Amino acid sequence: MDKNQAIGFALLALLLIVYFQFFAPEPTPVAEPTAPQEETTTGIPPTDNQPATALESLPDSVQAVANRQRYGAFAAAATGEEKTITLENEDMLVRFSTQGGRPVFIQMKKYEAYGGGSVELLTPESSEIRLVANTAQGEVDLYELFYASSTGNQKISAEDTATVAFTANLEGGSRIQQSYRLGGQGYELFYDLSIENANGIIQDESLTFVWNDELRVVEKDGKESRTRGRVNYFTTEKDDISLLQSPGETETELVEEPVKWLAMKQRFFTSGIIAETMFPKALISLEAPPESSDIVQTIGLQVPIGLNNGNSSFKYFFGPNDQRIMSPVAVDFENNIDWGYAIIKPISKYVISPLFHFLERFFDNYGLIIVIVVLIVKTGLFPLTYQSYVSMAKMKVLKPELDELKEKHGDDMAAMQKEQMQLYQKVGVSPLSGCIPMVLQMPILFSMFFFFPNSIELRQEPFLWTDDLSTYDAIISWSTNIPILSDFYGNHISLFVLLMTLSQILYTWSNSQATAVQGPMKSIQYFMPVVLMFVLNSFPAALSFYYLVSNLVTFGQQAIIRRFVDDSKIRQKLEENRKRNRNKKKSKFQLRLEEAMKSTEENKRNKPGNRGGAPRKR
Repeated sequence: MDKNQAIGFALLALLLIVYFQFFAPEPTPVAEPTAPQEETTTGIPPTDNQPATALESLPDSVQAVANRQRYGAFAAAATGEEKTITLENEDMLVRFSTQGGRPVFIQMKKYEAYGGGSVELLTPESSEIRLVANTAQGEVDLYELFYASSTGNQKISAEDTATVAFTANLEGGSRIQQSYRLGGQGYELFYDLSIENANGIIQDESLTFVWNDELRVVEKDGKESRTRGRVNYFTTEKDDISLLQSPGETETELVEEPVKWLAMKQRFFTSGIIAETMFPKALISLEAPPESSDIVQTIGLQVPIGLNNGNSSFKYFFGPNDQRIMSPVAVDFENNIDWGYAIIKPISKYVISPLFHFLERFFDNYGLIIVIVVLIVKTGLFPLTYQSYVSMAKMKVLKPELDELKEKHGDDMAAMQKEQMQLYQKVGVSPLSGCIPMVLQMPILFSMFFFFPNSIELRQEPFLWTDDLSTYDAIISWSTNIPILSDFYGNHISLFVLLMTLSQILYTWSNSQATAVQGPMKSIQYFMPVVLMFVLNSFPAALSFYYLVSNLVTFGQQAIIRRFVDDSKIRQKLEENRKRNRNKKKSKFQLRLEEAMKSTEENKRNKPGNRGGAPRKR
């Protein structure tokens, strides 16, 4: 209870005491029996019901005093009857309450929650929105007041726009008017506020917009939803999107610079508020609930709303994380989608996503679209794949000579590496030439780790045995929580991941036939597919299916390349290079590399404890 409420209750108690002490009527004395009185000329027997009338009207008068104490100039709108009004377009349904003149329910009409029912981004049970004004009486929440509206429920056609207005009359002839505008399509809700004589009743010509929300789990994988739940905001000072994500405890952040928009982001949906110009600052809080909860994140936003002659405007966004839908909303608003790291983001945002959307025009089977994306990407990378294979073939041709050097020098790695570099120089082979093509492909491969888990297009899309490509395809599940295994692998087995692991092992075996890799490295390369099997088991089925198809296509490409790459011709080419480079001087890079290797070996020999110990001083 704040100070103003305490004063209000004290005044109420004083009013009751004064009333009963000085103004309450005396009890009517019991009269002696007398002869019946004659009726008056009106024919109504005389009665004294004034005390009952006064007592019945007492609660209303007390309420009026309380409202005046609490709401001041807004007291006239403090009581009323709550009704709901609905606006509905092709994509969303918005329900407003006349108490507050605010949205209280938002439903996505085209998206279903896991387990049934439509996705609801705003509900009275999980969300609280307040618009607080500082007045002479203290803080007044304008969303506690009652408003009148002459508009009924409206269902909007695709080409139309509908507006609903709420009006509250104040003392002195002033009033508050709130209006919302919704188009026939889309997920933007425009808001306009007008307060007459605002400067006389609101201090500092400013309001505080407060939005507390419990983001509910609407996906199959609640753990993944919590991982990707966060608050995003955009400031012109940084000219970039900033992230506030909870690691499992409450976080708060005060943004003391102008903010264009704030968004409460879930994995596939976002609720946000966007300024017409700029919000001067913002206070953000974020709390991650326990994993057993059905809440993704508990988020709080506080934003000052400036009034210009009593007027203010901004807009809401309630909708899917779709690049095509979010890009027109505000600058960088589409970056609520997690595109990946800086080196990966341009590929995910400007290559993979547009390619995926282009193919959607012609195909409605997303598994088939993934196959086509693989074929397009692999075709584009084919020159790099060919170069990498030729490089491995060269190393395979040189393997007998490399084995001789290893046998010749034994454990003397410095001498071994020196002669190995000389051999590479003579035959014109770069040991990095096989790695560079793979490195150049890595940004595209890693971009898929971000694109598929965040692609709403795949949400609840079935393919083969999975009913949802956006989550794991469990063919076997168990409820027992196995220590360590459950944390790193999960309580299920994904079939696409198993098939991907087998394809990766097959691909690795195929590569080993064309390379000179020997010893422990030959075994270690089979270790990575097993690691990925654990890592990707809880990732979306679309991702593991993509890598499965990618491995099979790569395996097929190498089988085709092998038919056109002749080891004898490669050997002949290397011998020609050997003759040509016989008297060629070493490059500066090679000289520096040999000097560094020589220095490393000398330091190793001179290190105390090595064989022979440190050299003696004479």
